[in-house]
Amino acid sequence: MLDIKFIIENQQLVEEGIAKKGLQVDIKGLIALHKDINKLKTTSQALAEEKNRLSNSIKSASAEERPNIIAKSKALGEELKVEQEKLSLEQAKFDEIMWRMPNLPSPESPIGKDDSENVVRRKVGEPTKFDFTPRDHVELMELNGWSEMERITRVCGSRTYAITNELARLELAIHLMVMDKLAENGFRIINVPSISKEKPLYGQGYLPFSRDEIYYMPEDDIYLSGTAELILNSLRADEIIPENELPILYAGFSPCFRREAGAAGKDTRGLTRVHQFMKTEQFVICKNDINESEKWHKKLLQISEEVLQDLELPYQVLEVCTGDMGAPKYRQYDLEAWVPTQNCYRETHSCSNITEWQARRTNLRYRDNSDGKVKFVHTLNNTGIATPRALVPFLENHQQADGSIRIPEKLQPYMMGKKYIGGKK
Repeated sequence: MLDIKFIIENQQLVEEGIAKKGLQVDIKGLIALHKDINKLKTTSQALAEEKNRLSNSIKSASAEERPNIIAKSKALGEELKVEQEKLSLEQAKFDEIMWRMPNLPSPESPIGKDDSENVVRRKVGEPTKFDFTPRDHVELMELNGWSEMERITRVCGSRTYAITNELARLELAIHLMVMDKLAENGFRIINVPSISKEKPLYGQGYLPFSRDEIYYMPEDDIYLSGTAELILNSLRADEIIPENELPILYAGFSPCFRREAGAAGKDTRGLTRVHQFMKTEQFVICKNDINESEKWHKKLLQISEEVLQDLELPYQVLEVCTGDMGAPKYRQYDLEAWVPTQNCYRETHSCSNITEWQARRTNLRYRDNSDGKVKFVHTLNNTGIATPRALVPFLENHQQADGSIRIPEKLQPYMMGKKYIGGKK
């Protein structure tokens, strides 16, 4: 959400920013609504004040004057009711547009219409070469008896997974390794629920943009969360945080749920795109200063690059273009790890600076020590690790000719010191 005052004072800039994202918002209509609302508020306030004045004068009025005063007060009440109904309708229209108002992209973000125009900023590591024909991750799981994919599909439906034995331990080990890294960087580990009321979804920006991607339980009026960011963004909602508490760093862990309603035609084999997964999320709340939040943006990206380096995976860093970054984002990087059997890079991390856009939706503020003013915070998020998606490049890049999987040195302490799992017994 943007500040309406900023929108009015920077109409052209706002319209250009929205256009860069390939979105449409009726800015002129929004400003006209804002003016109408202010007029209706002024009229309603004047009517209410006059009605109160008349009501207060009834006691001191003579018996002859009272009927006339009461009649005038009643007429004003009816007029006030009509004006308030108009105000309520206009406010609802205004709010609907404001909830759909995207964040403006950074001037540094590449301009483009979709993911085909994202820009590769760097590649780290060479794509893995093999002296044998590599197996894909599904074949590796089947060879080692690490999955129950066919059985779990019969029980739970498509795009679900069940992994077993060493692979199940590996999934948890990777999360523990990432949590330790985040803790070393000052993040507070927090396990959060995977259910949410509706309001936090508006606060994060899932709603009203992506309702078809979210699982909803109408009998309980509860939604399933697609990321810990959803919960963490509203954890301090409506608070005014002392500046000396900033930055607040959360490492949120939770099961996550996504309908993937728009995923038809994309690669859905095996573990690549499933409805339920586990995710460790980086979330930062910092001062309202673009230099400060961009500093944290780079830090979050650095941490995720270290994760992929610790996992010894070749990867590339993409800067996401304006048309692909989505409504909440000011600036975004994606990390993609190399998947040998697909001969391409696949996304493992998404790192975003949201500036004050989410904070305005959740009313999350702090008091600035320098001037004593209350300001909206900046929020940022980035994947710590998401599984089972990250297991796809991990298994394929570290496979050996016999089907065993090499465990990178940094991960071995979390795997009871094992250097390999699976393969010929």
